[in-house]
Amino acid sequence: MSRQPQDAGARAQDDAAPATIAPPGFTLARDRFGRLLVRLPDGTTHVGAVAVRAFPISAPGESVSLLDSEGHELVWIARLADLPEATRVVLEEELARREFMPEIRAITSVSGFVTPCTWEVATDRGPTRFVLPGEEAIRRLSPSTLLIADSHGIHYLLRDIAALDRNSRKLLDRFL
Repeated sequence: MSRQPQDAGARAQDDAAPATIAPPGFTLARDRFGRLLVRLPDGTTHVGAVAVRAFPISAPGESVSLLDSEGHELVWIARLADLPEATRVVLEEELARREFMPEIRAITSVSGFVTPCTWEVATDRGPTRFVLPGEEAIRRLSPSTLLIADSHGIHYLLRDIAALDRNSRKLLDRFL
């Protein structure tokens, strides 16, 4: 779905209420069950909202959408840094809860060069091991960035291939 800015008073083409671009006065909080509450300037409150980054890897501090429980966009936030501190803190906590993507720092070993195989890696969250189901689970996002999905659907980010140590690059080259 392409994202085009709309005036706060405009109507969406599908007759749903339009999302607004970070309206002044909207607030974020949690209810007693830990669900995200979005309170819009007109006083409406949406329980169970979801925060989604448009570009979680290339621009994590920009382009965040707040969706209601049915997936309709409530608020579009161009830059997290522009939000009041209390709102930004709640939003960053929500995004951290929702997104789990360890960053690979080194590849310690692989069980073999035919998939499926077990990789032992060092990540920014500590050492771990996972099963690489097939070579298609390694996706190139840019010339230097990879996204690797394990057999359980957990994604690992390898931000810069050149930053890996020599042994890690040598193991990775067998799969690329």
